[in-house]
Amino acid sequence: MSDETRWIRTADDLDDLVHELARHRAIGFDTEADSLHHYTEKVCLLQLTAFGGPSWLVDPLALEDLSSLAPIFADPTVLKVVHGGDNDVTTMRRDFGFTFRTLFDTSVAGRLLGDTELGLQAMVRNELGIELTKGSQKDDWSKRPLTSKQEAYALADVAYLMELAARLTARLAAAERTEWAREEFAVLESLPPAKKRSGPDEFRRIKGSAKLSRRQQAVLRELYAWREERAAAADRPPFKIVGPEVLLELAEQSPTTADEVARALSSYSRQSGQVEVVLAAIERGLAMPEAELPTREPREHKSISAAAHRRFDALRTWRDEQATRTGLDPSIVLPLRLIERLALAAPQTLAELAEVEGVRRWRVAEWGTALLATCAARQQDLGLASSGPSLTAR
Repeated sequence: MSDETRWIRTADDLDDLVHELARHRAIGFDTEADSLHHYTEKVCLLQLTAFGGPSWLVDPLALEDLSSLAPIFADPTVLKVVHGGDNDVTTMRRDFGFTFRTLFDTSVAGRLLGDTELGLQAMVRNELGIELTKGSQKDDWSKRPLTSKQEAYALADVAYLMELAARLTARLAAAERTEWAREEFAVLESLPPAKKRSGPDEFRRIKGSAKLSRRQQAVLRELYAWREERAAAADRPPFKIVGPEVLLELAEQSPTTADEVARALSSYSRQSGQVEVVLAAIERGLAMPEAELPTREPREHKSISAAAHRRFDALRTWRDEQATRTGLDPSIVLPLRLIERLALAAPQTLAELAEVEGVRRWRVAEWGTALLATCAARQQDLGLASSGPSLTAR
């Protein structure tokens, strides 16, 4: 780690940083946010490192405008290295309006190489023999000043990105999977900005909500709305107001007395004054007219032929065997959602295969002929159809 590490907190500092970064053809970056501590997430820290150069901690909370960094992230001639960059890309798009070109994600590269330990700490240890000290992942990064421990943690997340990317680049080339990586990195570059979803049906995000009756879902919807309002007012993450499992239990049991509600909320002392409010939310759900109850979550019910079912089974079997042969995770060979699309589309040519959403050029080049043969082996349609659940639910 460079002794030249420094903070960027003023516009002048940022101008100097932009000029310094213009000298480098490769940089590494990472972010720290505050989603575990606040209702509305924001990027609180941007860590940057330059190939063969220093590292910086950029403070978005002190700077009003980071737009001068945008051309660097959008420059296709500058390699940007990140680890597990989905969240970094989407939150930086949201908060700073950045676009990204020429990314290299060390986690994605590891997956394409069949690595099973994909955390940054594990990959740095396995590839470079260096042990990183972790421990600040759950800190509130919106607080200032940061401690020396937090600074060290943040800098460690970018300190070895360049060296790690160099090792993985060589491994990708040796495995003839460079093009695989380039295409996956391009997908990462095109991810849309992160946004907080809202609306009356967001209660469906709670695991288990689909199994509730419509009346219980109405109660859950009221409880979810209460929790969101409470979380926004307190500027706390919703799960710290009341856990989703408690909301689900309240919706299932639909207690009708304050004592019952108080017992359900007993682990959340800050909500002790909300018992009557929660009880009122439950009562609203229970009293809601039938016509206003939530409808069952719409599902896409296509007429699925017997041949499509057989193609799905054949493709899944082929995928699992191929994963074993190559040492890749099955989801890298073919994710289940892609198996379903292929089973329904029944492509007969490489061109048709390439048109299936998500198939990627590298899969066509690597396994296109085998995929077509697997589909063709189950091509005969007996004329039987099913209006049941999707293929992936079988």
